[in-house]
Amino acid sequence: MAYAASTSDAVRPMTGEEKKVIFASSLGTVFEWYDFYLYGSLSAVIAAQFFSGVNPTAGFIFALMAFAAGFAVRPFGALVFGRLGDMIGRKYTFLVTILIMGLSTFIVGILPNYASIGIAAPIILIGLRLLQGLALGGEYGGAATYVAEHAPHGRRGNYTSWIQTTATLGLFLSLLVILGCRVAMSPEDFNAWGWRIPFLISIVLLGISVWIRLMLNESPAFKKMKEEGKHSKAPLTESFGEWKNLKIVLLALFGLVAGQAVVWYTGQFYALFFLTQTLKVDAQAANLMIAAALLIGTPFFVIFGTLADRIGRKPIIMAGLLLACLTYFPLFKGITHYANPALEEAIATAPVVVVADPNECSFQFNPVGTSQFTSSCDIAKSALVKRGIPYTNEVAPAGTVASIKVGSTVIPSYTAVPQANTTVSLSHGPATAATPTDAKAAGAAFDKGLGDALKTANYPAKADPARIDTVMVIALLTVLVIYVTMVYGPIAAMLVEMFPTRIRYTSMSLPYHIGNGWFGGFLPTTSFAIVAATGDIYSGLWYPIIIAAATLVIGLLFVRETKDVDIYQHD
Repeated sequence: MAYAASTSDAVRPMTGEEKKVIFASSLGTVFEWYDFYLYGSLSAVIAAQFFSGVNPTAGFIFALMAFAAGFAVRPFGALVFGRLGDMIGRKYTFLVTILIMGLSTFIVGILPNYASIGIAAPIILIGLRLLQGLALGGEYGGAATYVAEHAPHGRRGNYTSWIQTTATLGLFLSLLVILGCRVAMSPEDFNAWGWRIPFLISIVLLGISVWIRLMLNESPAFKKMKEEGKHSKAPLTESFGEWKNLKIVLLALFGLVAGQAVVWYTGQFYALFFLTQTLKVDAQAANLMIAAALLIGTPFFVIFGTLADRIGRKPIIMAGLLLACLTYFPLFKGITHYANPALEEAIATAPVVVVADPNECSFQFNPVGTSQFTSSCDIAKSALVKRGIPYTNEVAPAGTVASIKVGSTVIPSYTAVPQANTTVSLSHGPATAATPTDAKAAGAAFDKGLGDALKTANYPAKADPARIDTVMVIALLTVLVIYVTMVYGPIAAMLVEMFPTRIRYTSMSLPYHIGNGWFGGFLPTTSFAIVAATGDIYSGLWYPIIIAAATLVIGLLFVRETKDVDIYQHD
């Protein structure tokens, strides 16, 4: 339905009440994202603290899975709190969500680690992540709906774009607090106990956020609807049980949010994982470069949100998806070139090849750390993945013991076959009986041979700080962040405008959190596993590119522009 508003709505200055609404909603949401992102920013430390019972590679993947657990339940939080928001109001619902988020984050800061209480530590940690995910599932829809329903027609893109900055600002704030703690203490102290400080600080932010939100009034659109007795009595049934509304939910998910989510998490999280885990850039330096890119790129949320009020939301979002699909590979190759040129040079001059029988190669995804990589192929690939060394695969005849070629040097792998009595059989050919001492010796000899070959071929153990072109890395990271602002800046306004007031909170929250919680939240884990399986450090990018391309096609064909609709409509 077109909205016949006067031109003055779009050009008048923002009122004091509107500024308070935007400030209060945005600041509270910044703190909530800060809480949620602390875990992602500290994945490596948390893996060591809470998943120390498994090997480092499995521990890191397990930590990413726990990170993703918070995303997995976000759609359920959207259902629970979306229903409450459409029935009792926007304001009180996201007061509850921030209390749950803040308290869950604070408890992480005082939770004993694996060494203290064993398996209970990761179980409790994952439980707290689930509570955080539920709370966040109700937060975003409430804040975006609340701000949009206060905005005048013709300004919704601009007003809601401030909410869109909060996720990035929350990540930025978490990185700054973590960096401050790292600078103030030794690495040993930070890894032992200093990492808890950012979580403990959240109790102060919680108090500020609750105080701010208590000052807010209910949104005018919801208040008017409730006074007229037109609010929904069964928002879940109306949203998902009626095809006319369910169809819009599906279009919002597959034609907008799924692509937006993978672009967002590639530009902010996967870029950080790529720098630290693949390129072996020092964590502090990587965080500083990401923070700088976020600082430069964040104003573009408001720029693109404002532009969306003029030319529409859809053209900007679709353009961001297209650019991501076309340029991700060259951008990440550029990051490698400028962040770790020694690795790029080693790959070019002495490529690593795993020569193995494909039938004895397993998928190198071991989230619970229980799998034993015992075939010669698995042992070879596991050793390379642990070192962050990219490789290609070459097929060997059936029954051949795997080997690793580093340039012209060949390092034979070995087979470790667990026996019922835990004695291990080892071989560089057919399996023969061996003692545990032989197993340890064979593994040590293989590791030494591989390490010496990689060192001779000039594969760096870590990125050399003296060779990092910081300016160029930040520039490329900023491009990734600008893609994020293109797809994310206008999307809150568009989602609000797609649904009627009576079921808006519920209807927009679910596709948003399925898209960002599942398609986006699982991106680091999925991409990391793809890289581990293929050996190609860039192969993980296929996941966001394929999802973004599918969303681009669906969005162009089936999603309609929304900037001129009347968001006060109840039906």
